[in-house]
Amino acid sequence: MKLKNINITQLLKKYAIRPTKGLGQNFLIDDSALKKIVAAADVSSNDVVLEIGPGLGSLTRYLAAAAKSVVAVEIDKALLGPFAEVVKPFGNIKIINRDILKVDLAELFGVKNYLVVANIPYYITSALLRHLLESKSNPSRIVLTVQKEVAMRICEKPGNMSLLALSVQVFGEPSIVAKIPAGAFYPAPNVDSAVVRIDLFDKPKIEKEELDLFFKIIKAGFSQKRKMLRNTLSSGMSWGKEKTEKLLKDVDIDPSRRAQTLSMDEWGEIVKSVKQ
Repeated sequence: MKLKNINITQLLKKYAIRPTKGLGQNFLIDDSALKKIVAAADVSSNDVVLEIGPGLGSLTRYLAAAAKSVVAVEIDKALLGPFAEVVKPFGNIKIINRDILKVDLAELFGVKNYLVVANIPYYITSALLRHLLESKSNPSRIVLTVQKEVAMRICEKPGNMSLLALSVQVFGEPSIVAKIPAGAFYPAPNVDSAVVRIDLFDKPKIEKEELDLFFKIIKAGFSQKRKMLRNTLSSGMSWGKEKTEKLLKDVDIDPSRRAQTLSMDEWGEIVKSVKQ
């Protein structure tokens, strides 16, 4: 289906809307970038898509043209008018005016399989990922458009791991599938963006009942990145150095290593050892 181009500046002027910096509002206007995101999500005619932060509906139209239905969650009430105008030709779109972090996904989707597509500001990335990934109703895959630097952090490997990378990689396999220049947005942000696809595992790499402990341990480990694990874990977990060193050595991890050098599997071994 060929979609009619949207004049974003005219639409904003018509509804007297100024993009809100506090909400990270940079509207994606480049058609080739929009098509890249839909392709990355691998949307089919049987799919139900949850779109987070649909803005003016530019991407929503492409998703609706490819999917069975789209549920769009938008926090900014001021955008509902122009959004409704843009998506009017489509009958398979439902808009919800709420903060996505307060939406009960299990209540919304039940056990139904669904995809997530989102163009989100940096400040909500970590909170949103945990909300999606720890929900009782998990999506099968997630496609995020985020700052390029954030995308790279999500996909880091051992040696340069981060809290954000582990928080994602415990649930799924992330990969950068496209890069989007700042000029593809209005207004143009100061940095380029990237599209990250996260293919979720059938179950997390850490047992669900141990996830709280896992997050507590990795937060302690990364609390002071330049310090050795014997120090960060002993203080952050209140274990003391002697117990910490024994626990790490029992799973063949050198206590002098730093948090960013450990793999997901090694963090998993620490969690198992603590639970024994």
